[in-house]
Order: sequence, then structure tokens, then C-alpha cells
Amino acid sequence: MAERLKRIGMHVTRFGLVIVLLWIGGMKFTAYEAEGIKPLVANSPLMGWVYRLMSVGGFSAFLGVVEIAIGLLIAVRPVWAMGSAVGSALASGMFLTTLSFLLTTPGWEPSLGGFPALSAMPGQFLLKDVVLLGASLFTAGESLEAAGSRRGILPNDGAHETSNP
Repeated sequence: MAERLKRIGMHVTRFGLVIVLLWIGGMKFTAYEAEGIKPLVANSPLMGWVYRLMSVGGFSAFLGVVEIAIGLLIAVRPVWAMGSAVGSALASGMFLTTLSFLLTTPGWEPSLGGFPALSAMPGQFLLKDVVLLGASLFTAGESLEAAGSRRGILPNDGAHETSNP
């Protein structure tokens, strides 16, 4: 029973991540979503410069293409484990970036006394990315392990070593 739950959880984690990335990526092509991410990007020292190079809508559409591509890469795990590992690593980087917005975008709710009370937007909206980061790291590791075992290479993390007494 435990193995079955673990296997189901792994698939729900992977394809849940895929659905989230495809859905949110698709929404990036709408003016609503482009305007929604504008304050997050504009307040970020890592990302604020992009609006000097392209419009709010143009950057949002670019980000949508990236998110959809990452989602599709993660989805190919059954046929191309290394491609899924790359997509998962890219997703991890993306979620680390969005989590940095918690530090750069005003998001503490003053009416509740400020920190640690998060506002609904952007605070709680961004906080979910902690779980998405964890899912991305998990799928990256699982995909790398699968890619290595398909090549006859086992990961060198000590878990697969055998001792000779």
C-alpha cells in the first residue's frame, strides 16, 4: 500500500506541476495576467530591467512561452527522463525567482500588524511557490535518477552503494 501511494503521489506531483505550469503559462497571454505580474516584476532588482527592453504584455507572453515549454519538458518524463530533469531544474530556478518577489514586493498586511501577516496578493499568491519549488526539485531528482538508470549509471549519493564485508 505504501509503495502504491508513493507512486501515485509521484505522478500527481509531476503532472500536477505540469498542469499548473501549462495553465499559468497560458494565462500569461491575457492582459489580466500581464497586469497582475507587473508590480512583482517592476519591484524586483532581478527582473525590473525587463520592462526597459519590452512591453508588459510582451514580457508576459515571453514568460508564458517559457512556462509552457518548461511544463512540456517535465511532462516528457515517460519517454525522455533527461528532458524532464532539465525542465524540472528550469522550474526550480523560476520558482526561486518568484519567491524572491516576497522580499522585494510590498506584501505584508499592515492592518494585521505587518510581518508575518501576508497580504492575499502578492504574499499568499507567491507563498504557494514554496510547494512548487519542492515539487520541481523532487521531479528533477527523480528524472535524473531515471535517466542514469537507463544508461546503467547509478547516482553517487551513497544510497546505491553496496559494501563488501
